[in-house]
Amino acid sequence: MGGNTPGRTATIWRSRTVKRLFSATINSLRGLGFAFRNEAAVREEAIVLVLAIAAGIFIAPSIAWYVAMIGTLLFVLAIELLNTATEKLADHITRELHPDIGVIKDFGSAAVFCALGLALLVWLAAIAVRCGLL
Repeated sequence: MGGNTPGRTATIWRSRTVKRLFSATINSLRGLGFAFRNEAAVREEAIVLVLAIAAGIFIAPSIAWYVAMIGTLLFVLAIELLNTATEKLADHITRELHPDIGVIKDFGSAAVFCALGLALLVWLAAIAVRCGLL
């Protein structure tokens, strides 16, 4: 009666899942570390995020507002990382000034701009609610 029993299959699946999640976490942390060391915009946004985690406790009108406020800053950081990845890939393809690649980089920059606008709106709304203006 060889083969995999349901318990053994679940154990193997859990083992592979844990290994995959561990590997993905290591890769993500390596990417964050590289971006933090080499990209000024990522450093600046990470510093703002750390400061906002503390300041948000006092500004947020509720826990839901706090989650939204910090979430928007995490979103900005995620978009910045994608923008940085796009720029690095474009630079790897060619260092020459190419109009189409310039447009692609501008799209990434515009995405960061939109994410920053969202974060600003959420933080301003939270401050307004905290001050009783909304």
